[in-house]
Amino acid sequence: MEEQRKEKRILLKGALYGALTMFLAGVLVLAGLTATGTVSIHTGAIQAGTTRKAEQIRQIIEKQFLYGDDIKNEDLQNMSLKGYVAGLGDPYSVYYDPEETKEFFASTEGKYAGIGALMSQDQETKAITVEEIYEDTPAETAGMETGDVLTAVDEKDVTGMDLSDVVDLVKGEEGSKVKITVQRGGDSIEMEMTRKIVKTQTVEIKMKDEDVGYLKISEFDEVTLEQFREGMEELEHQGMKGLVVDLRDNPGGNLDTVCEILDLILPEGIIVYTEDKEGKRVETKTSDEEHQFTKPMAVLVNGNSASASEVFTGAVQDYGLGTVIGTQTFGKGIVQTLFSLDDGSCLKLTTAQYFTPNGRNIHGEGISPDIAVEQPYGVKEDVQLEKAVETVRQQVAGSEKE
Repeated sequence: MEEQRKEKRILLKGALYGALTMFLAGVLVLAGLTATGTVSIHTGAIQAGTTRKAEQIRQIIEKQFLYGDDIKNEDLQNMSLKGYVAGLGDPYSVYYDPEETKEFFASTEGKYAGIGALMSQDQETKAITVEEIYEDTPAETAGMETGDVLTAVDEKDVTGMDLSDVVDLVKGEEGSKVKITVQRGGDSIEMEMTRKIVKTQTVEIKMKDEDVGYLKISEFDEVTLEQFREGMEELEHQGMKGLVVDLRDNPGGNLDTVCEILDLILPEGIIVYTEDKEGKRVETKTSDEEHQFTKPMAVLVNGNSASASEVFTGAVQDYGLGTVIGTQTFGKGIVQTLFSLDDGSCLKLTTAQYFTPNGRNIHGEGISPDIAVEQPYGVKEDVQLEKAVETVRQQVAGSEKE
């Protein structure tokens, strides 16, 4: 059951963050609305025959569609643009309408107005369960607990609803109120909360023993850099002599963020570089010599470690700064650029491929671990983490003998 919940969260993240984004470009003249309200796309891809066919379809719909009164031209236009981009056959290139654009940028910032609770959904029962309560949030203040099962939001029954739709109901304007009803044991409990800006906690730390620090990054958002710095400082304060960085199930995120984090770890040199479709180098990210991590380190990865996670892993592996442990990574070595459009929508388009410091492009292949360790299904013990801690501990002991 827990594996199913975990898989659901990963899939949701993958759908939302499955792109390694570079930057927001200026307005792209992809589509415009004429005075008649029809979509005009400046490209030779749409020939006269296609235009005639579209007109035929429009006329048939107007005459025959059962729910013709419910047709919204805006929806038709948005879907036509989505279909146009989908025709590229690239799952990472997407057109977002204005509302989806707002949601996309809010998610990549790692900040939102909500209650501060992480939820998961059972794929079989559709039950939505609270997995984690963030500190100093409305959920914590109201007394929400892990294990609570959501049954209603503002008295609207959410039983059987998709998790993403329920999350949309829970989120809202900062300062607005929301009533959440949960099932706890045999009791139904209603809590009223005032939404506030919540920073997603993307970094988790703990000491695995007196020597080895553990730092897990769930995704690379704008808030992750600050959380990484704070986490490393706390581990150093607790006497860390070696480090395990856990990137398992991390679907990626912001390229600038992961590069800023790597700048705190790597020696002076290349972090990652990108090339366009002509093979021309577009951008090179570099680290300076001011900050370096010189203690023993291991990086944990699996098949869901993708995109920005692979930038991190590839750089650490190329510089020989740590031991990569786990299973083959996902293999996403391409970069998407975000282009803003003049109506508040945007186009996310694959524009480049990236290479590790040693010139490896891992797209479609992934990164092979230095030490391959499978996590047996149904085994509660985290054997991959145990191997990583053991490896770092041995390296710490070896360095102390030198």
